[in-house]
Amino acid sequence: FLELVVVMQVGQHKAQLAFDEYGRPLLLLRDEDKKKRLQGLEAHKSHIMAAKAISSILRTSLGPKGLDKIMVSSDSDITVTNDGRTILDQMDVEHEIAKLMVQLSRSQDDEIGDGTTGVVVLAGALLEYAEELLDKGIHAIKIADGYERAAKICVETLEKMSERFEFSRENKEPLIQTALTTLGSKIVNKCHRQFAEMAVESVLSVADLETRDVNFELIKVDGKVGGSLEDSVLVKGVILDKDFSHPQMPKILKDVKLAILTCPFEPPKTKTKIELHVTSVEDYKKLREYEQNKFIEMVDQVKASGANLAICQWGFDDEANHLLLNKKLPAVRWVGGPEIELIAIATGGRIVPRFEELTPEKLGKAGLVRELSFGTTKDKMLVIEECHNSRAVTCFLRGGSRMIVDEAKRSLHDALCVVRNLVRDPRIVYGGGASEIACSLAVSEAADKIVGLEQYALEVFSKALDSIPMALAENSGLHPIGTVADLKARQLKEHNSSLGVDCMKNGTNDMKEQHVLETLSSKKAQIMLAVQVCKMILKIDDIRVFSEDHTH
Repeated sequence: FLELVVVMQVGQHKAQLAFDEYGRPLLLLRDEDKKKRLQGLEAHKSHIMAAKAISSILRTSLGPKGLDKIMVSSDSDITVTNDGRTILDQMDVEHEIAKLMVQLSRSQDDEIGDGTTGVVVLAGALLEYAEELLDKGIHAIKIADGYERAAKICVETLEKMSERFEFSRENKEPLIQTALTTLGSKIVNKCHRQFAEMAVESVLSVADLETRDVNFELIKVDGKVGGSLEDSVLVKGVILDKDFSHPQMPKILKDVKLAILTCPFEPPKTKTKIELHVTSVEDYKKLREYEQNKFIEMVDQVKASGANLAICQWGFDDEANHLLLNKKLPAVRWVGGPEIELIAIATGGRIVPRFEELTPEKLGKAGLVRELSFGTTKDKMLVIEECHNSRAVTCFLRGGSRMIVDEAKRSLHDALCVVRNLVRDPRIVYGGGASEIACSLAVSEAADKIVGLEQYALEVFSKALDSIPMALAENSGLHPIGTVADLKARQLKEHNSSLGVDCMKNGTNDMKEQHVLETLSSKKAQIMLAVQVCKMILKIDDIRVFSEDHTH
């Protein structure tokens, strides 16, 4: 006889805990008829199919001839991009394994900043070939162990073939060449030399070459719709999307001392709720006079500190604005928190929370503050230049539409990350699929020397690495299989690991001559992250989902 003891919550669905006549517990689960369970090979195939679907979407966006995708959000915002992370972030992904591929691209972007498309294409190819081995009856753990072993061989091969190049603040060309490779597949490639120089200049401005550290917080990337990409500039200072609070304030200030305030230009308020009863005209006049005196006192305190520009985080009314104009104290209001912090770092000033604490030592210093106007839209921005701390820089981008400006920001971010990685580790490998082909040959050679089932995993890993150069060739209008076979033969014959796909049809397959460079850290991260995700997916052999929500 079953005796019901307790009803408890298990996950999102109720279950009943009961005991039989011997006191043994039984768990009765509800809604089991609505669930679908996948186990073993069927579960593996479902996972691999989802991963292949994501990978095939990004495959056509790989390389300098890669195609863009249009993403339309639920509120009809349009994004045009070929950046792997952006595409996957904006896709409405429901499958559990497909979400892992999205996280894979995100991890590559967070860690390296570049190679977000390639890492997903590689992971998709690894899983596709793993399916062949699963069909042959090889256990998923054996495949995962073989992939791990192959990844170590790839990393060793990459380190052997990598080259270290020296650069300095005077010799920037090696850094520019690497940034050019990153920007080659982006929308900004018509002026990618300009963007590459902008990225290198920005990173070197904030980099400490002795400790090989780069403070990205000192680099601000801002954009404004209008003009063309060629109008983009690098400003050694800070750009604010604000204007002076009063139209009659001067548009250019020199030898500026900035008071950076987080307190508002308004009479003090109590922190508790109070009621103020004004019963006569005299009381109202006294209150009015008190407010005016407070405004004057605040402005005089700022003037007394020696400041000739007030940057205020909060707003102030027309009366305070008029008083600031009369006292010849230019001001900027409603400046956001991150901008306030960047201005403080750039000008060497201190953020002041109370007027009473303002002293000359806490003022920021800048050589020039000027107001920019754009076209006929009456849009204005402030530029703070010649700052006390010259390390803070702003990349100011222009474009014909919001989509172009946003894509230019993403492109420049990738270039900035690549240059930062080179400052940290100045070792490079050659792009155009050259390093993948070299790794493929090394893994294939190692597979012949291994006894056991892992040999099969190494062989398919070698084939999966070929998917990157094949995608590059296919996207460039070349014959993929013939091109990769020819490059493999030439690399073996000439012992030249810099031979890759001539995507731009420059007449040579030597990526060294074409200056197609990639950072060693990016390539290593791509392979290791892709293998980690594949191992994780291959080790999942059981999945339970609601049948109406489940899609293969």
